Amino acid sequence: MSSTLHIERLAGPQATPWLAELARLRINVFRAYPYLYDGDPEYEENYLATYTASPKSVVVLVRDGDRIVGASTALPLAHEPENVIRPLRQHGYDPARVFYLGESVLLPEYRGQGLGVRFFQEREAHARSLGGFTHATFCAVYRPKDDPRRPSDYTPLDEFWKKRGYRKQPSLTTLFSWKDLDQPRESEKSMVFWVKSL
Repeated sequence: MSSTLHIERLAGPQATPWLAELARLRINVFRAYPYLYDGDPEYEENYLATYTASPKSVVVLVRDGDRIVGASTALPLAHEPENVIRPLRQHGYDPARVFYLGESVLLPEYRGQGLGVRFFQEREAHARSLGGFTHATFCAVYRPKDDPRRPSDYTPLDEFWKKRGYRKQPSLTTLFSWKDLDQPRESEKSMVFWVKSL
């Protein structure tokens, strides 16, 4: 990892000063496949405020000098919307004992230095420090393999997530809505959960 990079784990409210920059980073990174997200700064800041409002949430920042080049978020599942909580509750998980990993975003030129691994380590360590959490989970967008927008060199992150100890749960799904870059309006996307015992 480059010696110019600084990694910091913040309790969610401590990340409030960085909201605008985090919103820009998310919009930048999520434009790429498979999300193809046509982001809106105001929406992003409102979304991220969920994390800064929760005293048990965590935001992991990667800075190169004063510039944020990566970030990762997580918080107790019980603080998420019902569409995220419901699938796990229906499959026997206690929402009060599940820690939900939000997104990890990292600019392309900083990848391949172990920061993705560090994002998982930091968020899981935060969950364990809080106590009472038995599982960690996140959900990932499903795109069909024949999606014409899929780049020829695209590599899914499934193997990376498996190495972190997460297992895909095809029966655990939910729907998120956002506007794709090539679409005139929002549409629902299927999201599949991955789960790990802590």
